[in-house]
Amino acid sequence: MRTTTLGDSGLIVSRLAFGAMTFTAGHPGLAAVYKTEAAEAEAMVGRALDAGITLFDTADAYADGQSEEMLGRALGARRDEVVITTKVGFRMGAPLNRAGLSRRHILWSVDGSLKRLGTDRIDLYVVHKEDPYTPLEETLEALDAVVRAGKVRYLGFSNWSAWKVAAALEIQKARGLARFCHGQMHYSLLGRDVERDVIPMMRRYGLGLTVWSPLASGFLTGKYTPETLNDPANRYSGFDILPFDKAAGFRLVETMRGIAAAHGASVAQVAIAWLLAKSAVSSVLIGASRPSQLADNLGAADLTLSAEAIATLDAATTPAPVYPNWFIDRLVDPAMVEALGPR
Repeated sequence: MRTTTLGDSGLIVSRLAFGAMTFTAGHPGLAAVYKTEAAEAEAMVGRALDAGITLFDTADAYADGQSEEMLGRALGARRDEVVITTKVGFRMGAPLNRAGLSRRHILWSVDGSLKRLGTDRIDLYVVHKEDPYTPLEETLEALDAVVRAGKVRYLGFSNWSAWKVAAALEIQKARGLARFCHGQMHYSLLGRDVERDVIPMMRRYGLGLTVWSPLASGFLTGKYTPETLNDPANRYSGFDILPFDKAAGFRLVETMRGIAAAHGASVAQVAIAWLLAKSAVSSVLIGASRPSQLADNLGAADLTLSAEAIATLDAATTPAPVYPNWFIDRLVDPAMVEALGPR
């Protein structure tokens, strides 16, 4: 398994990471997602460790903390071999203050996560979403406090807008606070929005990028058809949160089948390998609800796509330009520069 450092930090992580979102001990909600019980969870964690994965990802909100508990137990004595990521921000109970990124909630949440994971420190603590009700400075000072207390080693963000991350980093620098070292964002052949502003911002600040849902909730495995997409047995029947054109998605999958055949790989492996070929990507989270899915995803670690295949996939999924990006791009286009004349 190849490794890299997370951004310009010294934290070494595997290029593939294991996502434990599906772990459950019988959680009654989100049956389309929470479906991996203890025996299979332990088997998959063991398989991931044996494959060289060192980055394991969970969140307090996954199955109301059950994912953290199960991941901690599954890692067991091998905890010190890995980097554990968990997150804070989503609701964790009925009381009004059990959500968000206030100082109160962060300090309460980190202790809960430590207890559920059965560890004395969290390697990588991630704010799971933006909180429009809490001052950014309050959130950043609370995060700094948990680092200084020795409960957290590194900080990250997930699902934040580029401007807010940039603002946070400038505040952290000005006040001498523990800074973000990476962002965990959605990125896939069917969701390339981060290429517009998030990735350029990350390059500017030396941040690493870990990717969630590289297979677009399983769509890019090629297992779905228009007829089976809403089958109650699959994730899309109860957890269809990614906004992409399904018809275009099915056309893309057919293109990917040809590339997969040419490389002796699966469609899912092609989707993951495309991400691993992107210089901005540090690590790709591979979530699985069954050992067979994990085994297939792990195969992407050894797959190198041809330059022609990458170019084909890039061209087939280029996101539509948005303002002001298209305006900026046109001003550096040689033809446009010549048309505008000398300045």
